[in-house]
Amino acid sequence: MNNFSETTKQYLKSDSSLFIDGKRCTATGEEITPVINACNGKHIYSLRDASNSDVDAAVAAARSAFNSGWKTMAPEQRAGLMLEFARLIDEHSEALSELESLECATPISISVSTIRYWCAAFIRYYAGWVDKIQGDTIPGAPFLYPDNQFLAYTKYEPVGVVAAITPWNAPVAMLILKLGPALASGCSLVIKPAEITPLTAIYVAELAIKAGIPAGVVNIVQGKGETVGQYLSGHTGIDKISFTGSTAVGKRIVIAATGNLKKVSLELGGKSPFVIFPDANLEDAVPAAAMACFFLSGQNCMAATRLYVHESIHGEVIKVLTNIAEAMESGDALNPKTQLGPLISEKQRQQVHAKVEKAVEAGGVLLTGGKIPEGPGFYYPPTLIDNTEVSMDIVQQEVFGPVLAITTFGDDIEALITDINSTIYGLSGSVWTKDINKALKMVDAIDSGQVGINSHAALIPGVPFGGNKQSGWGREFGYEGLLPYLKIKAVTIKY
Repeated sequence: MNNFSETTKQYLKSDSSLFIDGKRCTATGEEITPVINACNGKHIYSLRDASNSDVDAAVAAARSAFNSGWKTMAPEQRAGLMLEFARLIDEHSEALSELESLECATPISISVSTIRYWCAAFIRYYAGWVDKIQGDTIPGAPFLYPDNQFLAYTKYEPVGVVAAITPWNAPVAMLILKLGPALASGCSLVIKPAEITPLTAIYVAELAIKAGIPAGVVNIVQGKGETVGQYLSGHTGIDKISFTGSTAVGKRIVIAATGNLKKVSLELGGKSPFVIFPDANLEDAVPAAAMACFFLSGQNCMAATRLYVHESIHGEVIKVLTNIAEAMESGDALNPKTQLGPLISEKQRQQVHAKVEKAVEAGGVLLTGGKIPEGPGFYYPPTLIDNTEVSMDIVQQEVFGPVLAITTFGDDIEALITDINSTIYGLSGSVWTKDINKALKMVDAIDSGQVGINSHAALIPGVPFGGNKQSGWGREFGYEGLLPYLKIKAVTIKY
């Protein structure tokens, strides 16, 4: 840790696990959760889990902040605070990047580019929406009201106190995804980060306070999903849940939310297709296919883990893909040259490896990877499995690891579309071809929240992101990302 900035070193000396009503505090739960460095398997930090009373205190602080002026703050004032928050994220991007790479083993080059160039931009984007949240005027109905002395209009109001539950695979970005639209809408938040990546959340919350955002608007509670997350999801003081994580956990959150029928938005799993037609520019398409699968070691919901390649170019594509996969540099996340970090835990690595072995037993052809390397850390190599079929688990199930299932298709496009839409997921995907007519027909046919043409669903702040089917409810990013944090009120006036 000697290579860390002084800011990071000082931050790591604190053991506070909660941030409630504008200040750090110590949790009162009974369990201790360790933080493990996935690059070497060593223990780096421990935090005490929040108790139910800690969660109650965080919810009460969020409610008080919401009611005491945050929800009615002048738009230009709220936007100004958000812009200062974005500036501070820029200013502290070095420490945030170091902490993220330490806690979840994201290669430092990716952490730096994400936090420095994307997170602050995302907050600035939503700051620009604050004074543009507006309703409509609605004309009267003369056949019902002949005198026409009615005026009807709508207005949007913040939904209230939001419970945001975020995953471990990109801790800072996932936190910012919730904060941007929630703050812009005038909501307050109680955030539960993943228990295995807790380091960055309080740091971000402290930056919000430094920016002038009132105490209680952003609160952090740490702890396990099955205890703290479950209690928060069912809490009657929460008006809305925003969750990013697995489909299985998303379903449990929906059940927990039924007590007071709180609003729920879910960004869940994916099994994204990457389709290469014979007329595609392979110099662009094949490296993009590798990146779309192996980015963050495959530990992201939009990973393109199903490659559909036309039979006429199959041999050429897998040759180049194999060379790319075998040349990728794995190593310590804090090494700027590292392209591929480890998986988050030994448990995750064993689950990924078991799915690879099962795919090979079912007839898949292992082209490269597929073996657990010796040495410390939870590394797993980029893995290519050819000759996969739509019925295989490796094609149907989310792996959350650097594993690409390759399927060959012919000229029967309807059969290809049927195969692509066969999974329970519908989050992302891309089509690679020079034929715009073919591309647009595929876009229309693929049941997914977003589909790229010669790009794999770039995450631009203004473009809505979210899934169909069991990939989730609602959308993040863009104007559509504001709507889950707002409720509409209709007003009718007789004059």
